[in-house]
Amino acid sequence: MSIILGIDPGSRFTGYGVIKKQGRSYTYLGSGCIKALSQGEDLGARLQTIFSGVSEIILQFKPDMFAIEQVFMAKNPDSALKLGQARGAAIVAATNNGLVISEYSARQIKQAVVGTGGADKTQVQHMVKTILNLPGTPQSDAADALAVALCHANSHESLDKLAGQANKTVRGRLR
Repeated sequence: MSIILGIDPGSRFTGYGVIKKQGRSYTYLGSGCIKALSQGEDLGARLQTIFSGVSEIILQFKPDMFAIEQVFMAKNPDSALKLGQARGAAIVAATNNGLVISEYSARQIKQAVVGTGGADKTQVQHMVKTILNLPGTPQSDAADALAVALCHANSHESLDKLAGQANKTVRGRLR
């Protein structure tokens, strides 16, 4: 059993999603959005809000694993820099709590959850709702964060299988 915290970073809204993976089944534990936006707040204050919010979520859910979306280069370099700083605040919160960081590109996340790397936000929301058997459609940032957690769960499982197969092959050769 693993508890996975997925983060969809943003300098204004940082989505989070927490799932439990047991065998091949997933259980929804929680999701939401850290709002780091209020009038007059500078970037430093917003980053502190993200750091504190992620730290609180870690204390509340006690995840074993932490996964976050990588920075993508948008048209606006200033936005990409702020996104990177928001990611940094979330990563420091995870590291301070002893969690190993796993990172995935937006394309990897969409591929893992929807089956195509070019999926749009509504497709991601629909698949997250379906996979986790949620009664309603999660808010966009929360759905993206849950998708990050699901992507990690699938990737982690695949790596475990590959490691198991490699160990069997090595043991077979040693006999």
